[in-house]
Amino acid sequence: MKYDFDRVIPRRPTDSVKWNEYEANVLPLWVADMDFVSPEPVIQALHERVAHGIFGYPSIHELPGGLPEVLVERMERLYGWQITPEDLLFIPGVVTGINLACQALAEPGGGVLIQTPVYMPFLRLASNAGMAAQEMELSQGSDGNYHVNWQKFEDAFDKHTRLFVLCNPHNPVGRVYRRAELERMAEICLRKGVVICSDEIHCDLLFSGNKHIPIASLDPEIAQNTITLMAPSKTFNIAGLQCSFAIVQNAELREKLKHAGKGLAGWVNMMGAAAALAAYREGQEWLEQVLVYLEGNRNYLARYVAENLPGVKMRRPEGTYLAWLDCRQTGIPCSPGQFFLRQAHVALNEGHTFGKGGEGFVRLNFGCPRSTLRTALERMKAALQLLD
Repeated sequence: MKYDFDRVIPRRPTDSVKWNEYEANVLPLWVADMDFVSPEPVIQALHERVAHGIFGYPSIHELPGGLPEVLVERMERLYGWQITPEDLLFIPGVVTGINLACQALAEPGGGVLIQTPVYMPFLRLASNAGMAAQEMELSQGSDGNYHVNWQKFEDAFDKHTRLFVLCNPHNPVGRVYRRAELERMAEICLRKGVVICSDEIHCDLLFSGNKHIPIASLDPEIAQNTITLMAPSKTFNIAGLQCSFAIVQNAELREKLKHAGKGLAGWVNMMGAAAALAAYREGQEWLEQVLVYLEGNRNYLARYVAENLPGVKMRRPEGTYLAWLDCRQTGIPCSPGQFFLRQAHVALNEGHTFGKGGEGFVRLNFGCPRSTLRTALERMKAALQLLD
């Protein structure tokens, strides 16, 4: 089946947070969901589930040939990573899973280490669990590429650090970490006795020449020290259906996570489970096509920024459909997000909301029809011309 990602679909009457937050004259390129119809097999599976008419509690683990088995096969096929259905915990969302990891490891004075700039909920993880926030800012080279300064990473740990939260592929900077980088992070965490919680929600959204490696797949010892979080939500554009999963091969750690979720994290949405199963079983054709389209959008965006947005710098993301735009040399007299909202009527995410290292940046979601992206960029160009 050939999917049409150029098709513009009105979303304002659908209770979309992305589209309903701002006035009708604003183009929203902020919240990380895509303006594309989800895979046809997903839609069909949801129709079939609705037609049944009874919506009781789902029993995901007991479905023969169901979601756990599909995920076990997927991890082996994509990453050579051998897991079992017993290693899986199903949760409403990845952010829920990270917060549960913090709760599971919480202790007085314990610390949670994150790498900034990073997805906004990471900044609240420690306080949510009554733990100490520990931050290490990613380093940016003269070419715009982000990397881990290993001395700073080592120094960011102390005797109280209990959890390191990794984001890979990284939101918002778009890095896909290489094997050597992941091995070094894992080695440091093992040496310091710190558990890794790895947010890998964008793992399927990679551009040419990049390969995702789950950090837990590197080595059995690392797997025993890691909570891996994944979901079909970003991959297949079904974030609102709330079905995610954790892979925890350490039985003791898995029980701690279960205990932390008692009374807090309920069953996965039945519709989400049906959508996830259909997406992973039959959504590959859609995924292959959307990746081609997104890479085209990324390349179009990079060219347009270089040629038409003076002072704005963009490093092409290796994964995700999110661009991290450096606006520090534009001469904008206020925060760039506010400037583009007021002057261009384009909604972007303010860089400073991603923590240290985000000031002067904006995050732009290019998971939309190219005509929408083009219109937004033309508005941004016109707004910058007002500065002359």
